[in-house]
Amino acid sequence: MLVIDKPAGIAVHRGPKGGANLEASFHWLRFGLPRSPALAHRLDRDTSGCLVLGRHHKALEKLGLLFKQGKIGKTYVAIVNERPEAEEGLIDLPLGRRDETRGWWMKVDPAGQPSQTRWRILAEGAAHTLLALTPLTGRTHQLRVHCAAMGFPILGDPIYGEGGAIPLQLHARTIEVPLYKNKEPVRVEAPIPDSFRLALENCGLQSLLV
Repeated sequence: MLVIDKPAGIAVHRGPKGGANLEASFHWLRFGLPRSPALAHRLDRDTSGCLVLGRHHKALEKLGLLFKQGKIGKTYVAIVNERPEAEEGLIDLPLGRRDETRGWWMKVDPAGQPSQTRWRILAEGAAHTLLALTPLTGRTHQLRVHCAAMGFPILGDPIYGEGGAIPLQLHARTIEVPLYKNKEPVRVEAPIPDSFRLALENCGLQSLLV
């Protein structure tokens, strides 16, 4: 397994329209193996932080099963507009495809797939709040749709929020992978990017992020 710190603004794999993507550079990460590593999961183009790769087929199968079973712990940090009414909570809203013409765009849909996200406040300012988000399921755009549906969309979200000149302020901070039996999970933490720190300062948020 490899865990890399994905930068915001680049797709993890080649899309239908082509363009720059991380997979095109995975051959640099072979480290002696005959084949390149491959994605064990996905992050949105504009999301930064921990991205897990499997170094070979057997590893990918194991990681895929751990993700499917919900055994891999993920924590994101996000700057959101507005302040939630409580200090923490659970969002339990099923998600489905918005429509066939919107590709991966999602919506809250009673007939959709079960989707759950835990959240808690880390810091708050006059108009924005810093949240820790823990997805208990792994649906496309889950955190973005859930936050928007609850009335506190993620800052800079061009699809589910107000968009604007500020990029999406969502960072995959930590990931915990129970890779070995009878051992503690492998825990990896991605440093906070400079753009995220700048947004925190501009929003008047005092945080404990280091």
